[in-house]
Amino acid sequence: MGVAGTLEYFSDLLSNVKKGKKRKQMQTVALKVRMDCEGCERKIKSVLSGVKGVKSVDVDMKQQKVTVTGYAEPKKVLKAAQSTKKKVEMWPYVPYTLVANPYVSQAYDKKAPANHVRAVPVTATISETTMDDNYTNMFSDDNPNACSIM
Repeated sequence: MGVAGTLEYFSDLLSNVKKGKKRKQMQTVALKVRMDCEGCERKIKSVLSGVKGVKSVDVDMKQQKVTVTGYAEPKKVLKAAQSTKKKVEMWPYVPYTLVANPYVSQAYDKKAPANHVRAVPVTATISETTMDDNYTNMFSDDNPNACSIM
């Protein structure tokens, strides 16, 4: 491979590099939207279908959930949904099997769909205090004086 072959190689390499933006990845955005009637559903669906890059919009009135699939950014989808003057937030629920402590006060939500709880950070867990620890030791089987209290 001579100089001409090397120059040709680099020329092909540089011409094959695409100039411009990278293509966005397909994303699924789930939103919780307060909808009262079919008119609200149509309004949300039409507004979100108009966002650039959106491929499909699925609305579940029973769960108050809107699922948007496409190449649109989640922030743009959220902003478009908020423009309808409805109460909108990112979908806050996850299956309860994915949460370490699903019955901690921040996770439990009466309005959550069946078998779902609110997504909470790992730091929101039950913590023992020294007082709880003292009670645990007091009534422990390892404590020989535990019966004297009862």
